[in-house]
Amino acid sequence: MLKALIFDMDGVLVDSMPFHAAAWKKAFLDMGMEIQDRDIYAIEGSNPRNGLPLLIRKARKEPGAYDFEAITSIYRQEFKRVFELKAFEGMRECLEVLKTRFLLSVVSGSDHLIVHSIVDQLFPGIFDIVVTGDDIINSKPHPDPFLKAVELLNVQREECVIIENAILGVEAAKNAEIYCIGVPTYIEPSQLDRADLVVGDHRQLMQHLLGLEPDNGLRA
Repeated sequence: MLKALIFDMDGVLVDSMPFHAAAWKKAFLDMGMEIQDRDIYAIEGSNPRNGLPLLIRKARKEPGAYDFEAITSIYRQEFKRVFELKAFEGMRECLEVLKTRFLLSVVSGSDHLIVHSIVDQLFPGIFDIVVTGDDIINSKPHPDPFLKAVELLNVQREECVIIENAILGVEAAKNAEIYCIGVPTYIEPSQLDRADLVVGDHRQLMQHLLGLEPDNGLRA
């Protein structure tokens, strides 16, 4: 029986990744490095602890030479300055319906303050469990973030569906052995081919989710 839906936040619930990318690029420039949007999208879903070394190497620098907290502090300030709060159209209404049928969770690699601020403003009272990048050590593609949500929801993995838009997020879902729906918000659909189902866009995603019932299986 399907009991819980687990959502990534950036790119699934909120159209926010362009702002994250702009903020990280500013932080890297301030530290004398340059990175590209594609580098940031490729590691979407990881937390700064795991993602920053990858981005620094993309900039052809050695991670050990940089203060991660200093980079992250600049990023947070810039993200707060540029971010425009915007849920995907229809998502709030979709979640309100789904909440009457399922337990709902957010699992995001972003930090605690950013995630809870967005969830509290756009989706108050909707989610039963929120897991952020600060709540776990090993971020996506490790299964730990999703397994943490399963534990807190008090359900079994086979009773869950994960909704992801990122390559690392889909990998994390499959590493956790949980059914995954991919929505290619910022990347090509083929890049999410490990997902059990890839929908074309958010309209198709919401249509599919609203067709799910606790007792009608995962491919309704």
